[in-house]
Amino acid sequence: MKVIAGLGNPGPKYKYTRHNLGFRVVETLAGILHTDFDREKHQGLIAQALIKQEKLLLVKPLTFMNRSGDCIAPLIRNKIQEPESLLVVVDDVNLPIGKLRFRAGGSAGGHNGLKSIIERIGTNEFHRLRMGVGSDNSGVDLAEHVLSTFHPDEKAEVEAMLERAAEAVCCWVREGIECAMSRYNQG
Repeated sequence: MKVIAGLGNPGPKYKYTRHNLGFRVVETLAGILHTDFDREKHQGLIAQALIKQEKLLLVKPLTFMNRSGDCIAPLIRNKIQEPESLLVVVDDVNLPIGKLRFRAGGSAGGHNGLKSIIERIGTNEFHRLRMGVGSDNSGVDLAEHVLSTFHPDEKAEVEAMLERAAEAVCCWVREGIECAMSRYNQG
């Protein structure tokens, strides 16, 4: 089994913010795989699917970003044996809009959702897919920036990135992290 956790904040107020790209990717993936988030468990919404006979658990933590680990840790405890079977999909202010970046492990890189997961599961060896949301160089507070919606001129690129990210997750499931990194970490 593989667990794919898209990070975000629950509620309509946050749905289209930069910080909610993780939610939007797993929602896109659920649509492609013809499944629904029809269960709530460990403070998260859950959908189940299959890709090439690989069981998938798609997760949207309802704990708010900074406490994502409160959902992920108990959820994966009895589901996966290796942390590499967990893929966390998150926004990244250090990447330009439209850019995808897989990582096989590493630090939280200042992302509080990743920090919470690392603290709760006791390792940073899980996989992650970071999605560029750009940075605001106008002096706006970082929290304010990630909780803002995309500008109208960014929306087409964001929609294309969401589709590419869902495709990238499928590649990760079918072919593994090395192939996904090679194919999607370009440029």
